[in-house]
Amino acid sequence: MLSAATREKFSSLSPAEFFKRNPELVGFSNPARALYQSVRELVENSLDATDIHGILPVIKVSIWREEQDREVYRVTVEDNGIGIPPSVVPNAFAKVLYSSKYIIRQSRGMYGLGVKAVVMYSQMYQDKPVEVFSSPLGSKRIYGFKLKIDISRNEPQIIERFSIENPSGWHGTAVTVHILGDWSRSKQKIYEYIRRTHVITPYSEFVVIDPEGNAIHLQRFTQKIPKPPQEVKPHPYGVDIELIKQMISSLRRELDLRDFLISEFQGIGEVTANHLIEMSGLKANKKASKLTDQEISKLVEVMKKYEGFRPPSPEALSYIGEEIMEIGLRETFKPEFVAASTRKPKAYSGHPFIVEVGIAYGGQIQPVEEPTVLRYANKIPLIYDEKSDVIWKVVEEIDWKRYGVEGFPAPLVVSVHLCSTKVPYKSAGKESIADVEEIEKEIRNGVMEVARELREYLVEKRKEEESKRKAIVYMKYIPEVSRSLAIFKAGSKERADHAYPIILNLLKQVVARKLNIKDLQLMEEVKVESV
Repeated sequence: MLSAATREKFSSLSPAEFFKRNPELVGFSNPARALYQSVRELVENSLDATDIHGILPVIKVSIWREEQDREVYRVTVEDNGIGIPPSVVPNAFAKVLYSSKYIIRQSRGMYGLGVKAVVMYSQMYQDKPVEVFSSPLGSKRIYGFKLKIDISRNEPQIIERFSIENPSGWHGTAVTVHILGDWSRSKQKIYEYIRRTHVITPYSEFVVIDPEGNAIHLQRFTQKIPKPPQEVKPHPYGVDIELIKQMISSLRRELDLRDFLISEFQGIGEVTANHLIEMSGLKANKKASKLTDQEISKLVEVMKKYEGFRPPSPEALSYIGEEIMEIGLRETFKPEFVAASTRKPKAYSGHPFIVEVGIAYGGQIQPVEEPTVLRYANKIPLIYDEKSDVIWKVVEEIDWKRYGVEGFPAPLVVSVHLCSTKVPYKSAGKESIADVEEIEKEIRNGVMEVARELREYLVEKRKEEESKRKAIVYMKYIPEVSRSLAIFKAGSKERADHAYPIILNLLKQVVARKLNIKDLQLMEEVKVESV
């Protein structure tokens, strides 16, 4: 028996208290990272409230320093999204791991944390609550809240709530939090995050005001919005014992095992359900709620082994598309060449994913010692931990000389977007993607696909440049040869003036055909260059 001196005390922790004690798990490891992470979480919420609902985003971000003796900043992010019903606001902003469904759909956020982690970090270093203003689409009123998280109980603490009239018809959400941060160290990362977000969402508009009084406006470049993700049921390959328990507990009506399999999973019909039940040795008419842990474990084991399932549905994914990717790269970097590819849907561990790759070269892109790599996961730019990411690993391993890039420094930008219902992040901070074999292979194939297009462009460009160089040599002699032929044909210098321009033009055409120059105007440009 343990003595009193050696006896330890054990107590349970609420989810909120756990993340409060471990803020680094969700990206709040220091004041600089915390300020960046706060802006990021709020912007992602705003984008999810707009583009997946067919609304062209207008996102306003303002960061103000509130205290002179220490760096506490007031961060406000406002959007023109669908708004949040007032009954949902307290839990949405002040209850950790709060979620409303087990339906699968791609979204920017995960873990049920997001803005709640921001609120918890805010409470750790100052006493002001989070302020939320929201007006759902069509609402005649704007609802305001001042909230805190009751850390020990993981419940929202409502400090104040009110509503006002909405004569302008505004809809959306505006959130203000007070954050202990470090602007000087996070400034570059915050701006880089917003600019890269704009590259992948050129249909969005951003207005940013920073603590130094600077204001930037990133305008919208296209009216086209990606197709929104659809809600789908879990795929059998992607489930585990605990998920099935949660699915059973959330059933609205009692179902037997056979009906549960058919109605709650994608890719399971009557025939497949019968196969699974037979393989697992369970009874088809047994109520799902009566399944024991051992029976659920057996069912999961059979699902993992069964090879007759269709691939998981890609309808749950919202990819950017080649056209929008090219617009973002072209308008941001002003390159001479741009190409993009959206790969066909694939799957890993029961989760669908799509890889998209864009490439930009030359033009106004500044040459750098290694490719500029833009990494994205579910439309989120990944700024930190670049060298530990599988995307960087693939781009770094590419032999760019094979694709016409002679060497570095070179004006090359590579953009890679992974969208999936489950992105395999290396950590809860969501800044780097793990080395999953299926995903790495698709990224490599995508990069090589657009790199081949770049090679074709550069080969044609170099042929044209070589033709130009040869044309310069010819242009030095064409006038003199034309004059001599005109005199020879006319018999005298005086009568050669009429024949000279005709012979000159004919010689230009001969040279153009020889050098494969389709546009004779190029010959005139070459003439000017040679002079």
